Amino acid sequence: MTRGAGEKTVAWRYFYRDVVPFIAMVAVECVTVGSNTLFKAATLRGLSFYVFVFYTYVFATLVLLPLSLIFGRSRRLPSAKSPVFFKIFLLALLGFMSLIAGSKGIEYSSPTLASAISNLTPAFTFTLAIVFRMEKVVLRSSATQAKIIGTIVSISGALVIVLYKGPKVLPAASSSSTISLYQHLTFSESSWIIGGILVAAQYLLVSIWLVLQTRIMEVYPEEINVIFLYNLFAMLISAPVCLFAEKDLTSFLLKPDISLAAVMYSGGLVSALGSVIHTWGLHLKGPVYISLFKPLSIVIAVIMGAMFLGDPLHLGSVIGSLILSFGFYTVIWGKAREDSNKTVAGSDQSPLLLTHMGEGEASSLIRD
Repeated sequence: MTRGAGEKTVAWRYFYRDVVPFIAMVAVECVTVGSNTLFKAATLRGLSFYVFVFYTYVFATLVLLPLSLIFGRSRRLPSAKSPVFFKIFLLALLGFMSLIAGSKGIEYSSPTLASAISNLTPAFTFTLAIVFRMEKVVLRSSATQAKIIGTIVSISGALVIVLYKGPKVLPAASSSSTISLYQHLTFSESSWIIGGILVAAQYLLVSIWLVLQTRIMEVYPEEINVIFLYNLFAMLISAPVCLFAEKDLTSFLLKPDISLAAVMYSGGLVSALGSVIHTWGLHLKGPVYISLFKPLSIVIAVIMGAMFLGDPLHLGSVIGSLILSFGFYTVIWGKAREDSNKTVAGSDQSPLLLTHMGEGEASSLIRD
């Protein structure tokens, strides 16, 4: 191989392993926060969150169906009598409940608050791992100490965001081109707190979802098939619940406006393609790298909220987000330190992955 060809090969590898993942992860965070922002705008125009949840799973299933037929054929789908089939159904139930809680939470509060509280997932997962004895606690270990401190700090930051709004740092936009939250809906302190509690409940359910997903991938490591079945079951679960909960059945007839754009965007880009991209990123760079982009969602949410919703930024959100992000990175540092120690020591114990991941990311969780 000539020197020029070798340099091109090195450059391509750098571009593929470093530049492409960075761009992809930033894009996924923008898409995810954009989905929350678009959903919030659609609810201000009258979209029911029950309709949103149902159609999100419908579009995700339709997008993943051809992908599962093309790329998910290395192993047959699990039979209806197998434990894996039941676990995926339970996974869908947890996902449906989390999406209901999260959607209602954003309806009560804002995408910025949802993005900030999303960083609680590592803390929740670590706590659940201790409860279910999936994580060994060694108090003398600096890694364990970092994860415990990070968990406490993360929860403290979330409480600051939910319980303290404070003065406005950036005022609400007054431009007629924005859909101002305060032109359509006036939030009280109580609704802000309720929204924060619902969003926190969403990410607690996501943490439980991750624990269950770990077990499923141990016995059935077919990412696309699992994601497809998950969305299919969630669609079947959400259909009767949403039809019963939403009294106005005419609201299910979506018009070609922002409501249709919101459900197509969320189902096609976030629940389906976003999950696939996250899975690819995990395989290429590992979970720690992927998790480092989560606090970026707070910045993106603030910018999008100010531009498209006229949403003001409060001091409490700034302070709480800084505290929460510090706790998040402390947990991630503890996890990285623990993995490094285990690699050096040659230990065969693998703790539960503590990083915050979306539905598709859970396919690469570390095995026990």
